[in-house]
Amino acid sequence: MISAMTTKPKPRANATSSDRLARCRSYEGPLRAVVIVLPLLLSGCALGPRLHLPRLAIPGHFLSSPQNARPAWPTKTWWRGFRSPSLNTFMGLAEQHNFTIRIAIAQLEAANAEVQVLGAPLLPTLSANGGGQWQRSPQVQVPFGSARNASNRQFSASLQASYELDFWGKNRDALRAAQASAAASRFNRDTVALTAMSAVATTWFQILADRAALTIGLHNLAAAQTLLAQLKAELVAGTTDALAVAQQSALVASERASIPTLRSQLRQETLALGILVGKPPELLAIPKERLASLTVPKITSGLPAQVLERRPDIAEAQENLIAANANVRGAIADFFPSISLTGSTGWTSSALSALLAPGSLLLSAAASATQPIFEGGALMGKLAVARASYREDVALYEEAVVQAFTDVDTALTSLHYASEHERREAEAVAEARTALHAVRAQLAAGIVDVSAVLTAEETLLADENSYTQAQLTRLDAAVSLYKALGGGWHAPASLSAGH
Repeated sequence: MISAMTTKPKPRANATSSDRLARCRSYEGPLRAVVIVLPLLLSGCALGPRLHLPRLAIPGHFLSSPQNARPAWPTKTWWRGFRSPSLNTFMGLAEQHNFTIRIAIAQLEAANAEVQVLGAPLLPTLSANGGGQWQRSPQVQVPFGSARNASNRQFSASLQASYELDFWGKNRDALRAAQASAAASRFNRDTVALTAMSAVATTWFQILADRAALTIGLHNLAAAQTLLAQLKAELVAGTTDALAVAQQSALVASERASIPTLRSQLRQETLALGILVGKPPELLAIPKERLASLTVPKITSGLPAQVLERRPDIAEAQENLIAANANVRGAIADFFPSISLTGSTGWTSSALSALLAPGSLLLSAAASATQPIFEGGALMGKLAVARASYREDVALYEEAVVQAFTDVDTALTSLHYASEHERREAEAVAEARTALHAVRAQLAAGIVDVSAVLTAEETLLADENSYTQAQLTRLDAAVSLYKALGGGWHAPASLSAGH
């Protein structure tokens, strides 16, 4: 702070009007300077580059989506479209108890508290002190007198205030960076929640698929054992040979061996679901639900530009970019002087009753400016780190945008071909089941031998397993599309307006 002291000249007794006008003009320059400089000191200066989001090429439409289709965006409870009461229950548990979601919420709370910490330097600080002191000391021996002890009491109270002028915007940039980081943490929480909820859905679908595969395996094992018993009876009667019995016995053994693997897969997926919903698997009830009872809701994407406002990860990347830009501006401001104002008022007295008397009042005020001259390259290094972090966040933002378009196109493609594959697998299962019934009837009539039945059974088993996997693939593709479209999330108005 620069202060000027001016000594006011004594007016002459017979000063004329022209003299008084000249004296007024002599004060006009300093007053004008104060009027101009004071607002600048209070408002500060803006240093560093302004934020400009990268300009990216946004496609007009998705390659895998019909151009004339009306968009059907997900809702916040998108999982209800699968019409699975059990899935709805698991989603409710995950929203409350999922560990990754709880961690993200705690990180958000810490980021919000950091905003409060970094916003404090923009306000003055005020502190109060008070104290009392008593001291006793002996006096020096004097001639013809005795030494006497002297006591001294001192009481004091004071208030101190200090304020750093944010002339270069360093504190405002620190606050802006903290606010952007807090917003990024909020969007990270939304991204984590979307990822966790998607994992719950795909894990539950996998459980249903494993359960369906186990049911198919047990059913085919029972059918194979029934046929084996029939062949053994025919072998005793002499109507078949030992080769047919041996072939059927091998099939029974193969199907029996696959059952433990299917049970293990089902158990492992159940354990994974317990982690996702935040409960020990021993306390997690797995309802009886069939994969075939689920439906895949209709969902179509809108324009690529609309996806940018429906993905929390893109919003998070944008806020990180804002924070990085503010950090660069703050690093530049560190090269300039810091200006601080301090003031204090207090009272001191040797008697407590007279502490607040007018004669005990003390006042002080000070201003200081600190200009860094040599920091051993620390300031330059800090600025280089901030600029490198900004370039990194630019690349991460661009990657998030391109990844969003890629995710949507990939999910649309997967859902389209998965739906077609499921339909054809259903037709294959129906034809294989019809063929097995026909072959068994021919075997009973003596038209074909048992090898034809064995071949038909193996074909049906393979088709049923393929159909189960096709159902699972279609459901997973639908979940991926929900996730790629943001799962019902939408950017707040402040973010859409670019702050």
